[in-house]
Amino acid sequence: MKQKPATNVYSQVVKSASFQKLMDSKKRFILPMSIFFLVFYFVLPVMTSYSSVLNQPAFGAVTWAWVFAFAQFIMTWVLCSLYSRKAVQFDEQAEKIKEELRASLGKAE
Repeated sequence: MKQKPATNVYSQVVKSASFQKLMDSKKRFILPMSIFFLVFYFVLPVMTSYSSVLNQPAFGAVTWAWVFAFAQFIMTWVLCSLYSRKAVQFDEQAEKIKEELRASLGKAE
């Protein structure tokens, strides 16, 4: 029994429509979330350095800078939760790709 080189199998998977769909769906989810995270994260130090907007009291002695900093913790947990849920779908797609590969390798043998 002659085995195919691993590079041929890898090329076959990468070129498959299922793999392309998985990569596109991951890109459509991860890229916007990453951009949002970075912008949200860097707004606090930029605004506190170059503006006094966040130095205004929000309620009592607590300024908007503290509210924004606390919101970053919430944002991190929300994004983590969203990704964890979405990762289940990515894993399901990856399993289908593996099944397709096993089926195609089984036919080739």
